[in-house]
Amino acid sequence: MKKNLTIALVGQPNVGKSMLINAISDAKLKVGNFSGVTVEKKEVEFDFKEYRIKMIDLPGIYSLKDYTIEEKVTKKFLLEEDYDLIINVVDATALEKNFLLTAELMELEKKMIIALNMMDEAHKEGIIIDNDLMSEILNIPCLKISAAKRRGIGKLLNKAIEIAEKPLSKPKLVFSDTVEEEIDNIVNFLKEKGYKSQISYRELAIKLLEEDKDFYNIMREEPVWIELLPIIREALEHLYIHYETKNVEEIFAQERASFVRGVLTETVKYQKSFQETLTDRIDAILIHPVFGIPIFLFFMWLLFQATFELGNYPMELIDLFFASIIDHTKEILGDGLIGSIIADGAIAGVGAVVSFLPNIVILFLGIALLETTGYMARVAFLLDGFFHKFGLHGKSFIPLVTGFGCSVPAYMAARTLKNHTDRLITLFIIGFMSCGARLPIYVLFTGAFFPQEKAGNVLFLIYIAGAVFGLIAAKVLKTFVFKGKDEPFVMEMPKYRLPSLKLLWHTVSTQAWMYLKKAGTFILAASVLVWFASNYPKNPELEKEYAKKMELTENKAEKTALENELKAKLLKESYLGRIGKATEPFFAPLGFDWKLAVALEAGLAAKEVVVSTLGVLYALGETNETSQGLKEQIKKNIPPAAAAAFIVFVMLYLPCFAASAVFTKEAGGVKYLIYLFLMTTASAWTMSFITYHAAKLLI
Repeated sequence: MKKNLTIALVGQPNVGKSMLINAISDAKLKVGNFSGVTVEKKEVEFDFKEYRIKMIDLPGIYSLKDYTIEEKVTKKFLLEEDYDLIINVVDATALEKNFLLTAELMELEKKMIIALNMMDEAHKEGIIIDNDLMSEILNIPCLKISAAKRRGIGKLLNKAIEIAEKPLSKPKLVFSDTVEEEIDNIVNFLKEKGYKSQISYRELAIKLLEEDKDFYNIMREEPVWIELLPIIREALEHLYIHYETKNVEEIFAQERASFVRGVLTETVKYQKSFQETLTDRIDAILIHPVFGIPIFLFFMWLLFQATFELGNYPMELIDLFFASIIDHTKEILGDGLIGSIIADGAIAGVGAVVSFLPNIVILFLGIALLETTGYMARVAFLLDGFFHKFGLHGKSFIPLVTGFGCSVPAYMAARTLKNHTDRLITLFIIGFMSCGARLPIYVLFTGAFFPQEKAGNVLFLIYIAGAVFGLIAAKVLKTFVFKGKDEPFVMEMPKYRLPSLKLLWHTVSTQAWMYLKKAGTFILAASVLVWFASNYPKNPELEKEYAKKMELTENKAEKTALENELKAKLLKESYLGRIGKATEPFFAPLGFDWKLAVALEAGLAAKEVVVSTLGVLYALGETNETSQGLKEQIKKNIPPAAAAAFIVFVMLYLPCFAASAVFTKEAGGVKYLIYLFLMTTASAWTMSFITYHAAKLLI
């Protein structure tokens, strides 16, 4: 007895569906109407091998919207009727237009084959399609056929039977990071609630974000709707800001068009000339196979120059502002316990961090400019081949470059990598991309040891060095730890556009506010804690001893020296000094004293705390009015070789607590955090050791 196989034939008008049916079978078409409407329904039944195949030719449509009767009929059939698989027929000479419908069909997450029809015409027009790569990218079989010449028909039917007999392998439809993040939020919520759905959570999330009326009507009757609605509202508000429109249809049309362009850029080549657009002309320069990477590096160098040069002026003003507040506070409250904890602890610690806000704002503004213009997507495409040499995926570029801003969203951005191995490798090396919180440390040390005209270049080299080390680490991980097959690369290729001032403001202001909020809460608490640990326990006997010595001398210089000597001894005997002394042997081969050891340990909580900790520790020796601040103290107390090793250690060791928590969640368990801690600590210690001893020979 024959098995039954029902196939839905879907495609845009004039792609050759009817011709394909005629090529497949000489059986007569059954022509009627769909129930309740005047839209024509075409069916054909025929035998092939052990199957009785029923093929239904659905009306030609441009999308799965509800604008026309044909669209309503096709959408209703695909969502509600029983069938085994979809054959999506596309015109191989007009793939960009046809694939817009293909992208919508992929959202259904049904068994599917793409029939690349009219290949004879495509060859005449010089269009070369890598259908194997296209199949791998989309996770959908893509077969070349010519219904008019009756070529590839047998392969198509054999593949239909093969796909029908296998379990569903979901298509790989990937939206931009912004949309994927909101889809994930809805999917995760539905999973947590254990919501039972006839369709996949992902498809449901997309339909809700698209404001599909049918799905909204269904969901309104569900108890979960009350909790789900605020999540959808927040997601839509996020999309509105990013796309500068509240038209979700337009947003998703842009998303699908970008996805399609990304797929076709990878898989389709044109031998014959075609009219170039402005985007094509710009791409010819910016993603040139030879000049593309140097151009990108130039842009990054320019960004870091601006970060240091432009940020230096407001930074000095903020520094002076906080110095005056500290002086006024001490005048009002005196040098006692309250005055010291507020001035030397809270204000000095927070001020040391806030003074770097201009550098942070410039860095985030630069990254946001590159993203909103569409350039970052090009760089990801450009670097794909280069990244694969190091065991990375081209799309890893987005979370990695996000890591230059903050590791938390960077870890979350790695979700767009669907391959588990690619995602894990990317997650493990994101920490080597120096986040914005490390920037104040770099600026402090480069400003202390290099003249202003060279500091920007040094800053650029620090960031590049971290990125290069990350690539080497990725290669090692891919070779020895996370072995697996490389995934083909595809991502959206948006058109170039002028940066949106509203989006830039939203991105930069949000990041700046998060930085200030951290400074006013977590870092404030950490600064006070560091102050307390550096001032207690008290040593009255030692203080009395030095008080007598100071009474016996009238020389101002000798008095100052005795005061500094006392503070240094008290600091060594403090809780902070004891912690530093206990861990100093671990750091001693790197040239670090116990103060630097304490600063690094405090940085495990948040990298910004490193600067505030150094501010508290080294400011204790600052007693004269002519001192030039923390940079001068750093230069005076830390040898250049140790400073270089310290920067390397900061560059490579474990990210902050918040980032580590997100890493644990995204990687899939605490064991991965332990691996990350061991890997980053070993890397940081080894490279700092090499740097310190090499610098000692050179300096």
